[in-house]
Amino acid sequence: MADKFLLEIGTEEIPDWMIPPALDELRELFTKLLADNELSGEVTSVDASPRHLVLRAGGLPVKQADKDELLTGPPKQAGAKAAGGFAKKQGAAVDDLQVVQTEKGEYYAIRKEIPGRQTRDILARSLPQLILKLYWPKTMYWTGPGGPRFIRPIRWIVALLGDDVVPFELAGVQSGNLTYGHRRLGGARVPVTVENHEEQLEKNRVIVSAAKRRARIEAGIAGLLDGTDLAVKPDEGLLQILTYLTEYPTPILGGFDESFLDLPKEVLVTVMRHHQRYFSVVKPGGTLAPHFIAVMNIGADPDGLVREGNERVLRARFNDGRFFWDFDQRQKLAGRVEELGSVTFHAKLGSYLDKAKRMVAIVESLGGGEDAKRAALLAKCDLTTEMVGEFPELQGIIGGLYAKSQGETEAVGDAIYDHYKPNSMEDGIPSTADGRLVALADKIDTLRECFRIGAVPTGSKDPLALRRAAQGVVKILVEGGLTHRISELANGGEQLAAFFLDRIRYYYRDVRGFAYDEVNAVLAAGSDDLPDVEQRLTAITAVRPTADFEPIAASFKRIKNILSQAGFDGGGEVAIELLREQEEQELYRTFLTVREDVEGRRAKREYQPALEAIASMRPQVDSFFDEVLVNAEEPDVRQNRLTLLAGLLNEFSSIADFSEIVTAKG
Repeated sequence: MADKFLLEIGTEEIPDWMIPPALDELRELFTKLLADNELSGEVTSVDASPRHLVLRAGGLPVKQADKDELLTGPPKQAGAKAAGGFAKKQGAAVDDLQVVQTEKGEYYAIRKEIPGRQTRDILARSLPQLILKLYWPKTMYWTGPGGPRFIRPIRWIVALLGDDVVPFELAGVQSGNLTYGHRRLGGARVPVTVENHEEQLEKNRVIVSAAKRRARIEAGIAGLLDGTDLAVKPDEGLLQILTYLTEYPTPILGGFDESFLDLPKEVLVTVMRHHQRYFSVVKPGGTLAPHFIAVMNIGADPDGLVREGNERVLRARFNDGRFFWDFDQRQKLAGRVEELGSVTFHAKLGSYLDKAKRMVAIVESLGGGEDAKRAALLAKCDLTTEMVGEFPELQGIIGGLYAKSQGETEAVGDAIYDHYKPNSMEDGIPSTADGRLVALADKIDTLRECFRIGAVPTGSKDPLALRRAAQGVVKILVEGGLTHRISELANGGEQLAAFFLDRIRYYYRDVRGFAYDEVNAVLAAGSDDLPDVEQRLTAITAVRPTADFEPIAASFKRIKNILSQAGFDGGGEVAIELLREQEEQELYRTFLTVREDVEGRRAKREYQPALEAIASMRPQVDSFFDEVLVNAEEPDVRQNRLTLLAGLLNEFSSIADFSEIVTAKG
């Protein structure tokens, strides 16, 4: 007989962003608990609201399977007295013992049946430790110093195996079958079963399923805008936040005075999104409408009191934004440059004025013109503004807007506006050439200077977000088609160059989805010019499915192994008179023809036909290995054949190192 299991950890409100990773870990920990205790069954779901972490499992047995075990005692040579002691300890007679042969000799042993433990008892013993093992970025004591730590105080625990409570205690909280509904709309101490748990909570205005809460938000928004020409501004991140901030979400439509639309949309959207967690509403064509959508954590707002409260708060925040905009205009960005000297970039790296000057120098070294250099100088000036002081999410963006409103060129304003991009792998790169140069300069300066003082990421720790900076550099170079050399950007720093290489590998493998061995093959042939890397990767992906490619790759791997075992590092010219066999003569003639073709195509970056030409040598390479003994007895012949193979390997590995390709032949 198999039972269903339910675990609910009831807490004070957990921060929304911490919930999904905690659920993943809860699933893993419980799966491990089952495996460690040799229990069948599996986790069927994990879900959560801000106050309810829920795990469900199915197929759990009532007890572990009984075991028939052979228990080994003392060696036979220890004598009858030792055998008697062992038998007594096992509750058996000496006659019940048997002698078994082991690696160490003959030993007394007894076969015993070990009854399996009750699943309920195993869970009761294991669950307190499992709950406290959940990782949280921050934890707290709530029963006093030295007590258990959790993200928030645990207030109740539901633990049910079938119809039975799994009894245990954690931090003074006794497990049971009682949960709690919505703080304002639901009941306290609501009895539940494994089967009706979700239904009972929903009756008490807690929707446990995040998917259902999300769908309720989306349906509510659609209903509010039905029959209008308005649309919600898509925001997947905000939708995720609100899903895990609420237990019974209900969207409401609010409005604000149209006069606020005179402010830049970036200011309005930032206030609504980041400070109030409202969705923006747009008109046809994408311009902002004087409306917003908030999501309540209650079922309805019949008198409009919640809507009015949200409108009042938003009006005050918009007034703040208007004040800061007007106040900041009293001083131009150019007049703020010297103020950057009092804003610390890093305790060991000086001020933002120092950084701005370095950024200008980097932009110049990258070939940037006057607009790019001007943008680099002014890019960080908005850090001294009241607007960024109040709304730090507007860094760069507000600087770009101020630049345009204060008479700087469009190119300068756009470059400042975009220079923090990309903020993630999903974010776009700066929209202009000048913006890309300024963004590169900003990130490169941070990387160079931090590596110079040894502030390098270790393990998962990266407090200065250097991985994100390097990833941004890679993304800009590739997607912007910029040929600036990685070695030059690293400024000769081997450690930084290796750091870039790791990020390049991650970008192509994990972000772009290229096969790992293709990435390794291409990067082994050179990683300095990223647009060139992109072209070579695209070519090798296109050619790989062809019939000759993997066999020729396997042959190149064989060539590399032969040369390595022979200790041959290449060099020298093939002596035609020493090519004794027809197959090696044919391979050499084909090599010369293909080499000329490949060199021409490589110069034009026509990598796909170049790779196809290399793969076309498969018949000659196969015949060579089938009919020619590389390690010939005559030293000069052997040397000549190794020279031929080294020529093939070196000449054709400048596009990709074929030996890195994983093939069926290894």
